[in-house]
Amino acid sequence: MHLTKWILACALILSGANAYAAAEKPLVWVFSTGGTISGAGSSPTDLSNYKSGTLTGEDLVKSLPQLADVAEIKVEQVTNVSSGDIMIEHWLTLSRRINETLADPKVAGVVITHGTNTLEETAYFLNLTVKSDRPVVIIGSMRPSTAISADGPLNLLNGVRVAASPDARGKGALIVLNDEINTARDGTKTNTYRVETFRAPELGILGYVDEDKVAFYRTPTKRHTINSEFDVRALRELPAVDILLSYIQPRKEMFEALVKAGDKGIVFAGTGAGGLSQIEKDAIKTMSMGKGPKPILVRSSRTGNGRVYATTQYDEIGVIPADSLNAQKARILLMLALTKTSDPTEIRRIFSEY
Repeated sequence: MHLTKWILACALILSGANAYAAAEKPLVWVFSTGGTISGAGSSPTDLSNYKSGTLTGEDLVKSLPQLADVAEIKVEQVTNVSSGDIMIEHWLTLSRRINETLADPKVAGVVITHGTNTLEETAYFLNLTVKSDRPVVIIGSMRPSTAISADGPLNLLNGVRVAASPDARGKGALIVLNDEINTARDGTKTNTYRVETFRAPELGILGYVDEDKVAFYRTPTKRHTINSEFDVRALRELPAVDILLSYIQPRKEMFEALVKAGDKGIVFAGTGAGGLSQIEKDAIKTMSMGKGPKPILVRSSRTGNGRVYATTQYDEIGVIPADSLNAQKARILLMLALTKTSDPTEIRRIFSEY
């Protein structure tokens, strides 16, 4: 009789412990925007002629019951488009919703499903505008949901695992694909079709998402999230900034058209270490002698790797170096900088800190 009571008592304790464990699962929000991860093709071998944004975020979550073992999941559909059709209004909406969501202390982190073509841009924007140290994880896939060996389900599961991990706190927005974790600042798409496309060429990944745990090996040192000075919660648009690619014998009319259009800033994807041709330099000098407001000029590199730093010849014509930011991320930082100031000295300081 005593043994029976003891067995019953143990069963009750274990039942209570299991119920407690279930109740204590971290809460993770999934914000869905479309992309290949939500895409569907006509057959399992259709890897390129598929329609992005066919499935909803709810569809993705429901198709992956293993998520329930990791966290309590809530889903919100922000938009459902190819990543090439993501707009600045989507960035502002995402940033506001994430800030509102992370104001709830019960939320462990958030995951954004996104197309890979512009994923790094959305990631970097959120890296600079989310006001929380809790994980903001951006995931996608290189193969549609209907493909043989679709990579989306595991990327989503790993993204939720990272968002629920206490070790991911304080590291800013994170890109998670192919079992690897990249910082939003440094991670970039480097291949058209391969699943290992996201790389931080020389600086390297932050860590891995393996079967046993989420493993970090380094942390970002540039300013982000709670240490960022940018606040877009009340904004409905951003200052106009465009990118010019440098190449042999560029047309000065391209630069002049952006100035005439009223761009507040222009980023050059320069050759080599951010080099500009004499044609481009002369166009800048001509602009500086004209009347009216002038755009802030920044030079990055089209090489995809390495730093662009200050030199006398470019300081003299007022072109700010982008450090190791690629052109598309330099554009984002310049847009946000221009919401705070139009002082070139201050903007130069911003590019050195972020």
